[in-house]
Formats: sequence, C-alpha cells, structure tokens
Amino acid sequence: MDLIPSFSVDHTKIIPGIYVSRVDTLGDNMITTYDVRVTRPNIEPPVDVAAMHTLEHLIATYLRNDDEWKDQVIYWGPMGCLTGFYLILKGNHKPSEVCGLLIKAFRSVEDAEDVPGSSAVNCGNYLMHNLVFAKWYARKFADYLTENANDPKIFEYPKSERLVTDDGRNFYDS
Repeated sequence: MDLIPSFSVDHTKIIPGIYVSRVDTLGDNMITTYDVRVTRPNIEPPVDVAAMHTLEHLIATYLRNDDEWKDQVIYWGPMGCLTGFYLILKGNHKPSEVCGLLIKAFRSVEDAEDVPGSSAVNCGNYLMHNLVFAKWYARKFADYLTENANDPKIFEYPKSERLVTDDGRNFYDS
C-alpha cells in the first residue's frame, strides 16, 4: 500500500501552524484540507482529550456561523494524535489567508460560557469536555498565530531532502 501524504510529512520538524495537507477536485470545485497544528508533535504533550473535544464543538460552531466563511466550511475535527485539527474548506486558500479566521475562532473560545451540543442527545461522549483547559489551549494557540502571522514557517510544511541514488533508491540519513 502507498503511504498516504499526511504520513509522509516529517513530524519531527512540524511546528504549530496552518498547513495545506491536500487539495482535491470534486466536480468543478476545489476542496482544501488544512492541517491546523496546535502543538509540536512528539515534543510537546498532545492536547488534553477532553479539551480537544470541547475545542472541536466550540470552533466547529464558530466556523459554521462565521458570516464570511460559513458557506466554505465542510469539516472541522481533531487529529487522532491530538496535536491539532483538520479543517476542510471549499476553494484553495493559502494558509496565511485562513489564519485570521482561525485566530478569531480560537479567540472566540475565551468568551464561551458553555459548550454547544454537549448534551447526551447531541453528543456521543457528552461528559468528556473541559472548557477551562480548552480556553487555555485556545488562548495559547491564538496568541502564537498572532505573534507568528508573518513567519512563513508556520504555513509551509518542513521539507526533508532525501538523496536518490543513481539506481533510484532513496537514501535516508540518520
């Protein structure tokens, strides 16, 4: 089996930021999946699972209600590794163009007094929420994006150069 693109990114070099994970065409429409990395993989601890769940609810609600972007939002959800989220939007916007939206979305968490959709009727694990931790992570990430919005490193996956031998084999350094 081929390795899917998100597993072929060097996770030892990823820093928090917003990256284009993939661009797909569906009919006449382009759809872009963004890797919204909140913590540094394998260096920082993953986001607390209850806080991640709360951030999923709060930010999904924000994104689907934002007047400018709501019609472009297809999906917002956590990564299995708990280091960030996937955002899928219609179109093909540069990560730097999406940054302002995500700063506003993460800042909106600070004003939350409750978690939308967190009842037994609306949520598959309604007891697993942590609004206090979610606010902490949201503030930290929004501050980080704000401070680094002019740094191209938070918008471009780190590149790993791999030497290829004359006979086509990859050389992996240690």
